[in-house]
Amino acid sequence: MANEKTAKILNRHIANWNILFVKLHNYHWFVKGPHFFMLHEKFEELYNEAAEHIDEIAERLLTLKGSPVATMKEYLELATIKEAMGETASEDMIQTLSSDFEKIAKELEQDIEAIEDEDDETTADMLIGIRQSVEKHNWMFRSFLGK
Repeated sequence: MANEKTAKILNRHIANWNILFVKLHNYHWFVKGPHFFMLHEKFEELYNEAAEHIDEIAERLLTLKGSPVATMKEYLELATIKEAMGETASEDMIQTLSSDFEKIAKELEQDIEAIEDEDDETTADMLIGIRQSVEKHNWMFRSFLGK
């Protein structure tokens, strides 16, 4: 059985990635303006990546004999990021995603350390890979915003 600390960490990440999955679909459908084609494609790439993270994290938790959260109610209760709030300008969408990815990167940094303290290198390695991707995407968001 997965220890309580690891299960809590992994379930929070499952919740966050599910919120992002829905948010990215929202942005994919509602983006407008001169960056439409580029962002429409980028948001699709990102929600496909989010789906992969969700599956990988949930399957890791199941491997550890834990129980991944699997309802919208649970996602909304556990997530540390918020749903899309009706952002309509592409720059606002990217700024929101940048803030979300910054928050996730910070959480991953702390969570990797906590899981390493539990001597679970496999789970820590999985989270390190996710963190690397999150940080790269956030660099691209900041570059888009001219920061």
